[in-house]
Amino acid sequence: MAGSQISYLWKDRHAAEGFASGVSLHSHTSQSKETLDFLANLGSRSRLIGRLLAFGEGRARERYGLRLNYAAGYWTPPLTPRLAFDLESKQVESLGVSPLVSITDHDNITAPMLLRTVAAARHIPVSVEWSAPFFGPEGTCEQSFHLGIHNLPSDTGAEWMRTFEEFTADPSNARLTEILSALHALPNVLIIFNHPMWDLYLIGEEKHRTYVDFFMAQNGQFMHALELNGLRIWAENRAVKRMAAKYGKLLISGGDRHGTEPNANINLSNASTFTEFVHEVRYQGISNVLFMPQYAEPWKHRILQSTLDAIRDYPEFPQGSRRWDERVYHPDQNGVVRPICELWTNGAVPGYVNVIIKAVRLMGSGPISGSLRRAWDESGELGFALGD
Repeated sequence: MAGSQISYLWKDRHAAEGFASGVSLHSHTSQSKETLDFLANLGSRSRLIGRLLAFGEGRARERYGLRLNYAAGYWTPPLTPRLAFDLESKQVESLGVSPLVSITDHDNITAPMLLRTVAAARHIPVSVEWSAPFFGPEGTCEQSFHLGIHNLPSDTGAEWMRTFEEFTADPSNARLTEILSALHALPNVLIIFNHPMWDLYLIGEEKHRTYVDFFMAQNGQFMHALELNGLRIWAENRAVKRMAAKYGKLLISGGDRHGTEPNANINLSNASTFTEFVHEVRYQGISNVLFMPQYAEPWKHRILQSTLDAIRDYPEFPQGSRRWDERVYHPDQNGVVRPICELWTNGAVPGYVNVIIKAVRLMGSGPISGSLRRAWDESGELGFALGD
């Protein structure tokens, strides 16, 4: 049946029967550079966090001569490309269907290019999550939209990445439309508007919706589907569903996994290759979204677990990615971006940082985690699901 179909594995354990494959879209690996700007945003919204950050900023100046620059720093998810690919594949295989995995790190295609050298993953599509700056109706650029660009031609993938980088350095709405039109002209490329209702840059919900409408007026014809995001709340995904109806667009899955929990939604398909899946969506107008049981867990609890994944140590991982401070980067006194473990005195994590890390990790311990999960229970929301 053409159109978007949504099902929930906790409601129907047999939802995958009759399909040939499960498609994991939008997940991140250790090759993805994740901004630290969220810390500054949290500090501006929470007095306690603001005080902790101010204390840390003062100590960084006094002890290391560093001025903390959240925009220039970044962190990377814990899973290597191969571990991420295996995690997503195994979840899909548990449903009795074949896995098709598309990894979309932020603004780089290193992970799929590396995975193409591995026999088990050599057919992985070349995909990316592109952060595209966009000017609103008033002519200011306060927003960037995240676009899932899946299945780029492998021989021109690097060229496309240069195009995206050049645009980001000198953006304009007219140029963005030109690029999206050229991508749309490639018959095997899939363009997805990722988490379109997330006010990621905190410009205000009403202003964000104005930006979205302005973007869709200019570029909606090139958006092949709108994402139901596996890490966003029910209410936001319901808003995306209303948006899809407004613009006559398909809904599609996108787990947005950054930690060790596999994507909370996938697409079910009868395609045997990713290119066939693209054609199923673009030309047949078919999208079957399946929400996995983890999406039914309390959202705040899942965000906590994802945070804990980011600050855990993994002794079994490759050297250079075992400790959390090996996966967080910041410019040194000379402006050279380095892992922060190289910036500590004698390589030792400062005491106040250890206290904060241990406090957050304590929230993930058995008794406290269970209590928080019960406190954050959203079982009442499940009855409404996405309103279908």
